[in-house]
Amino acid sequence: MMEIICCNESYTYNAYHIMKAFYPAGNMVARVDEKASNYVEAVLPDGSRLAISREKELTKKELDRALYRKLKEITGRSLAWGVLTGVRPTKIAMKKLEEGMDKGAFVQWFQKENLASEEKTILAWEIANREKELLDRLDYENGYSLYVGIPFCPSVCSYCSFSSGALFDWKDSVEAYLDALCKELAYIGKVSVEKKLNTIYIGGGTPTTLEPDQLKILLDEITANFDCEHLAEFTIEAGRPDSITREKLQMIRNYPITRISVNPQTMNQETLDIIGRRHTVEETKQAFALARECGFDNINMDLIVGLPGEDREMVEHTLDEVRVLAPDSVTVHSLAVKRAARLNIFKDRYQEMTFENNQEIMDMTMRTAYEMGMGPYYLYRQKNMKGNFENVGYAKVDKAGIYNILIMEEKQPIIAVGAGGSSKLVFDHGKRIERVENVKDVTNYIERIDEMIERKRKGINTWL
Repeated sequence: MMEIICCNESYTYNAYHIMKAFYPAGNMVARVDEKASNYVEAVLPDGSRLAISREKELTKKELDRALYRKLKEITGRSLAWGVLTGVRPTKIAMKKLEEGMDKGAFVQWFQKENLASEEKTILAWEIANREKELLDRLDYENGYSLYVGIPFCPSVCSYCSFSSGALFDWKDSVEAYLDALCKELAYIGKVSVEKKLNTIYIGGGTPTTLEPDQLKILLDEITANFDCEHLAEFTIEAGRPDSITREKLQMIRNYPITRISVNPQTMNQETLDIIGRRHTVEETKQAFALARECGFDNINMDLIVGLPGEDREMVEHTLDEVRVLAPDSVTVHSLAVKRAARLNIFKDRYQEMTFENNQEIMDMTMRTAYEMGMGPYYLYRQKNMKGNFENVGYAKVDKAGIYNILIMEEKQPIIAVGAGGSSKLVFDHGKRIERVENVKDVTNYIERIDEMIERKRKGINTWL
């Protein structure tokens, strides 16, 4: 057990996560000792002691850099994103871009400030420019986006910490859930009638766990209550291949949906079995081909690198299989194991497995995306990511996921309905953000739907 001692509470968060990035397999805790003689001190796995002296006055950022340099010297390693811990690099780049900073000045400033690599710095700058180009088409003042949550999946994946559950456990509650969801949608549609709806995203969970008639009820409610005239994008996740049928896809095609996802995560069957995705690689291929046959011309595929037991060759195999399918966009996620995920809860089951991610693998995913005619259009990072890397969305021309950018850059309100929905009310182009939360539990959401609507009423009145 590594113990990190900080002289001030405000230092513990960054100190812990910088240390964790250098020692990802280490068990560590951070505590405060205001009488400590150093800013930060710790005993390292080899028994040596690390200390950042209080002899000189340091700001929090200077302390981060001092800790980083010490750890780099001790381990012989560097981190691609330097001292950034769970921060959205493109949001920093976007702010500087809007302030008028040019590329050269940004690269110099960002590297000095965060000790990030030149490659990642340039990536953040280029994606921020692409995001700005897409977002400039939207109405920040009067526009908003709608997120609709369907918290059911065919099975729960071992790496997942979202508010979702296996459909089998909730099958008797789906109709009641849809009734409550439609009630919340009707309220939002009524009070936001003077606003312009720019994007709709139906996610989860897995929306296509709903049967065709249930999808019709949901989509009828949306199109009846919301003006789709100003929509730049309407996405529905058909993420799990084992939830996709011709009847469901044909039902979806009856509505103004512009983008869907068919998400394999990996094209290695042994990994699918390990992580609890109860479908086959062949089913992924069939589902994708069926979506093309039904006329969908903007299909995203999500991939995860760093899954248990997967090495470079297995990731390369996945990329080769995806290249043959030729999706319109690909989102590459670096595995982030959060506290609630089963990989953490049942970590003894996975202790013999490797969790491999490195710059070579990330470069390979980027190179494959470029070879498929895609460019990066959004990026975000989370804590506890394997290899301390990032998630990147790649897309062909005019196939970028606009909602994905909006949720990262926080430029306009996103109203979220359904269990676990977290609405973000954005004021002054992101200078102030207020949240309105729905309860996560499905039963509570159904029983307390009037309370959820009242929460919305109180929150949204400040935005309208």
